[in-house]
Amino acid sequence: MTLLAFCSLILAMLWGIDAGYYAVVAAAPVAGLLLLRLFIIQHDCGHGSFFATRSSNDWTGRAMGVLTFTPYDCWKRSHDLHHASTGNLDARGFGDVDTWTVREFHASGRTKRLFYRVYRHPVILFGLGPAYLFLLRHRLPIGLMKQGSKYWVSAIATNLATAGLLAALIYSYGLLAAFLTVLPVLLIAASTGVWLFYIQHQFEEAHWDRKANWSFHEAALLGSSHLDLPQPLRWFTGNIGVHHVHHLVTRVPFYRLMEVLSEYPELRDLNRFTLVQSIRPIWLSLWDEDERRLVTFREARLSQA
Repeated sequence: MTLLAFCSLILAMLWGIDAGYYAVVAAAPVAGLLLLRLFIIQHDCGHGSFFATRSSNDWTGRAMGVLTFTPYDCWKRSHDLHHASTGNLDARGFGDVDTWTVREFHASGRTKRLFYRVYRHPVILFGLGPAYLFLLRHRLPIGLMKQGSKYWVSAIATNLATAGLLAALIYSYGLLAAFLTVLPVLLIAASTGVWLFYIQHQFEEAHWDRKANWSFHEAALLGSSHLDLPQPLRWFTGNIGVHHVHHLVTRVPFYRLMEVLSEYPELRDLNRFTLVQSIRPIWLSLWDEDERRLVTFREARLSQA
């Protein structure tokens, strides 16, 4: 259903672009959210939870990766590492939003602090960053080059399949029409997806520990949020806002996450955020190990005064 709706809307946008680009612009957010939902399906395939068999999950995930510009096997490995180490201060670096501690920030040189400040700015995190991630970074299995040829095959095969799909659109509708349709849809999906991933783990009372004190179950429940979105956003995002449950039991498919909240109502208010409440965490940038909370750059500076 989601795939059919997405493909139909993209074709309608391409067909209707001659009638005026404003209609395409108006339809782009809906198409972007549909693409985001396809990514959520790919995500569940990576966890082996969307279908009963591994092969069905993997091949569906690879097919979705062609549309989401995301090599499935590369992403799956990185995401598995994220789940295995979320909230572990001594195992950062895979599938995460880079997060420094206050001590690390103050101990770094001026240039490194500047680069980190730029990286954590919302314009970079939710604008240029997602564009780089989905247009360039996902084209290569960077960081996985020493872990097997399957990641190179995944990246190259996805690139070739995506290029073939784009070539067919360009041949049928022209370069400009394909560019003006596909790019905004991809960027909307990418930016929204990165924002979702950010708020799922970056909030004031998140949970981080050094390896010696780290617990998988505590990190899953206390270090992941419940973003309580209204409909239809909950449908478009595949209930992935119920992220604490997802991290605790990854084999629960996204279409059953709300059932878990119904069965265990005590989980409903744990680290719960509304759409409006999700704005403030955007400015949190450093983990304060002494106060055990995420703080802003200003708060970190004042704590050192």
